[in-house]
This record gives sequence, structure tokens and C-alpha cells, in this order.
Amino acid sequence: MANIKDIAKMAGVSVTTVSRVMNNQPYVSKEKREAVLKAVKESNYQRNINAIHLKKGKTFLIGVVLPFSDHPYFAQLVKGIASEALKHNYKLVLFQTNYEESRETEALDMLKHKQIDAVIICSRICNWSTIDEYVPYGPIVLCEDTRQKNVSSTFVDHYKSFSSALEYINSKGHNKIGYCIGRRTGTNSKLREQAYRDFLKKINKPFHADYIFDQCLNFEDGEQVIQTIKEMNDPPSALLVTSDQVAAGIVTCCQNENISIPNDLAIVGFDNQPIAEMMGITTFEIPLVEIGRKLFIQAFSNDTVSHEEVSGKLIERRTV
Repeated sequence: MANIKDIAKMAGVSVTTVSRVMNNQPYVSKEKREAVLKAVKESNYQRNINAIHLKKGKTFLIGVVLPFSDHPYFAQLVKGIASEALKHNYKLVLFQTNYEESRETEALDMLKHKQIDAVIICSRICNWSTIDEYVPYGPIVLCEDTRQKNVSSTFVDHYKSFSSALEYINSKGHNKIGYCIGRRTGTNSKLREQAYRDFLKKINKPFHADYIFDQCLNFEDGEQVIQTIKEMNDPPSALLVTSDQVAAGIVTCCQNENISIPNDLAIVGFDNQPIAEMMGITTFEIPLVEIGRKLFIQAFSNDTVSHEEVSGKLIERRTV
């Protein structure tokens, strides 16, 4: 394919003149401009976008790291990120990690090598020592509380929101409360567990490890939760479920098993997904689309490190 030197030779002008024409700059005569445009057309010349981006110091690409692309929680975050990216003429590069550290570092390596302008990590698997290594190479923005770190974040205080949900369930007469979590090793999950332990101390109730249900990510996981509860001698009377999808699976399974909600088992979900509204599930609303917008703005406006806390709110329906 023709390059800029070939165009200059075909048009009988200098490389500088070709560059001025291609960048729509002045100080080029009409005759030379027409000769360059004719050579471009005849040779089907295509500009090297990578070279242009290198010259500008930007790729106009933002990396978005998420564990699962098909989960409604992350889909809502990406929706917010994408809508803001569109306003600023940026494109997104999605990295689905399945919580594999090597896939997360792949995105960070692309930042290091200037292949993307910033990285937004929706749910982190790398430890902080790894993240710190990449901070000098460009903006890294996280969806968790990073106020003690040198990276920006938009986050929900999961200790506070979990405590509020537990207080609400307790106010409805429940003191045997369990909860369902996606993964216990995450930063947000650790905050929730601390809130749960502190709440139990407050109401003077013992901690039951079997009241915590791990690896609850999708609708079908709700069935396994109910099957486990049915085998318990002293099951919880209420569940706080960190995903509306899982909460919907629990409600559906209870209906099939003739377990009355909320009489036999009360349910509070999280996120306020459409399925929660459709099924009348009480839930703690998290404004995920808005969080996504803010994450992009922090990645785009990389001058300073910033931290923004976003509040959730309880949406009362029929499951408590």
C-alpha cells in the first residue's frame, strides 16, 4: 500500500506538503492541494491511525476490566461507561477476566505500552502491590473504596449499605439472618462480612458460618441456596442477597417448594435490577449506570486522583 512518501512522489510535492493537506492545514496552493488529493484517490491511500494517535499521545481507547460480561450488574456499569465514552468520542476495550489475575494484568500491560489511555476495573482480582506497579503509566480507576490509595474510584460504602439492610430486616422481626455473596475474597465482600459480624454483636446473636452462602452469582444459584436451607436444623428466617438475579432465583425456587415469602423466608436483594421490580423483591438500589458514568469521567479527566462515594437506598416491596 502507498505511504506518505509515495503520495509526495506521485504529486510532485514534498512530504511536508502532503502532511499539511492531509491535516487540512493552510499555506498550500490550490494546485498542490489538488495534486495531493488526486494522488491519494488514485493510490487508495489510507492514513496510519496508530501513527496519528502516537503523535497526539492518545489512543482514544479506554480499557474496561470486568469478571463477567453477561452479568446484569456489570452490564449496567458498562452501560454507564459506554454512554459517557460516546459523548467524548472514546471507544471501549472490554477485558473479561473470570477473576483470573493474568487477564487483569493484560489490560494493565496495555496501559503500560500506551495501547489504551486508561483502565477502569469494575471488580478487582489483582493485589494492591500489582496495581501500584502500573500507576505511573496512566489512569487506573476502580469501583471500590480507594481513599487510602493513589488511584481514583467511584464506590458504594458496602459496610454502610449492608448494615442498613440488616437493620431493616431486623426491624421487621428477624434476628436469624443469613446472606448470599458472589465471592468472599473481594474487598466489598470483606466489608459486608465485617458489617454482618458487627451487626450480630449489636443484637447479641452468635455468628453462624453456614448462614453465609458463597458463589451466588446467577439466577440458578438461588435453587442451591434453598436446597441447602431445607436441610438445616436451624435455618435463617431472612436472607440478604447481594444480587437481584440470585434473589429472583431464590423467590422462584421458594414458590416451587411451597415456601412462603415473606412468612417462611424474607428476602432483600441488591441493585434494583428490572427483575426485582417485576417480581416484587425488596432490594437495596445501587445506581450502577450513574456509577459507570462517573468511572469514565474519572478515567477521562486524569489530572488528579479523586474519590466519590455514591449512596444507595432501600426499595420496599413484597418480600419482607
